[in-house]
Amino acid sequence: MFEKILVANRGEIALRVIRAAREMGIRSVAVHSTADADAMHVRMADESVCIGPPPSTLSYLSMPAIISACEITGAQAIHPGYGFLSENAQFVQIVEDHEITFIGPSAEHIRVMGDKITAKDTMKQLGVPCVPGSDGGVPDLETARSVADEVGYPLIVKATAGGGGRGMKLARTPADLESAFRTARSEAKAAFGNDEVYLERYLDTPRHIEVQVFGDGKGHAVHLGERDCSLQRRHQKVLEEAPGPAITPEERARIGKVCADAVAAIDYIGAGTIEFLYENGEFFFIEMNTRLQVEHPVTEAVYGVDLVREQIRVAAGLPMSFDQDDLRLNGHAIEVRINAEKLPNFAPSPGRITQYHAPGGLGVRVDSALYDGYRIPPYYDSLIGKLIVHGRDRPEALARLKRALGELIVDGVETTVPLFHALLDEPAVQTGDYTIHWLEKWLDANLG
Repeated sequence: MFEKILVANRGEIALRVIRAAREMGIRSVAVHSTADADAMHVRMADESVCIGPPPSTLSYLSMPAIISACEITGAQAIHPGYGFLSENAQFVQIVEDHEITFIGPSAEHIRVMGDKITAKDTMKQLGVPCVPGSDGGVPDLETARSVADEVGYPLIVKATAGGGGRGMKLARTPADLESAFRTARSEAKAAFGNDEVYLERYLDTPRHIEVQVFGDGKGHAVHLGERDCSLQRRHQKVLEEAPGPAITPEERARIGKVCADAVAAIDYIGAGTIEFLYENGEFFFIEMNTRLQVEHPVTEAVYGVDLVREQIRVAAGLPMSFDQDDLRLNGHAIEVRINAEKLPNFAPSPGRITQYHAPGGLGVRVDSALYDGYRIPPYYDSLIGKLIVHGRDRPEALARLKRALGELIVDGVETTVPLFHALLDEPAVQTGDYTIHWLEKWLDANLG
């Protein structure tokens, strides 16, 4: 087992990894920018290293600085958290070249799944159902029209290297295709330096369902059910829950086995998430995230496992501590992402926390790096905490979430807490009867 791990991240996820390491008797190293010198993850780690000025490109995304921090402190492994360098194949290769263990999948698996066309082709070969669309990139408008005639409308034009909703444009009719195609390519070039796009059928009323998988890198893998992440704003998740309210036990077992078999076949190691659009009982693969997800706590709640601990174990060469038969779904869990943003426009709201109180009680978990007096810097993502609740069933989890939101105090900055108070009063949220388009329409009607 490792004696010392460096956490190449910040905020709540860095704190999450540090806590898991401490429970395992492993020393932790925090890295931080000058803007994060007084951050909670820095205070909680056994050691800390300043790796640069506030801009993430000069600190948390600086590969030489992070490798140097490992060498200075003698850390034997790096946990990337999520975001930043967590899905950067070049970084993983550099880490391995320096004989440091990367707590996550191989560079090759990250590379394959990081390109959406390659990922889709790979998943097709592994028997994972995919959305009908083009076979690879579409080089020009003439080809796009030919593919569109075959796939049918509506369809969506997507950047192969895309993410976060950039490089994605909808074409409902043939008349829309030229504009969608050219705009998607232009956005993709500007955002990712790669203007290649592909086409997929557009589903009008899908849910966003993702399956948590975990592999040992030696041909063995399991699934830990699914999460429903359909409540989204601008392709960014707002609320996640497990299990999915629209998924039957039979569907869960079927798609879970497909996903576990797929990652086992490629000797995948560690945590991964296979994301689908789900409509009318059918699952359609959209992408695989080769890292820990922001919403991993809801899976931990309903399956009673520590995914970060398991990541560290398998990275150290130990066997997985559970098998598929050991995993039993227990109750229902919901997570809401609390951002330092000002409604109704969701503008960032950095500043000093003048008062902070986290809710507690049975079935309540708060993953946050906030404390009284902490100053939220303006340089990074606005996520400041995650409130996770667990109940015997969905109604109990919803009631617990409403109660916990009422206890939460975050003064000094604006937050998205009022949004969740409002959403919990909505019949569609109470029943779980919504699609990935529901929240955008609700926001336009209520906050627009």
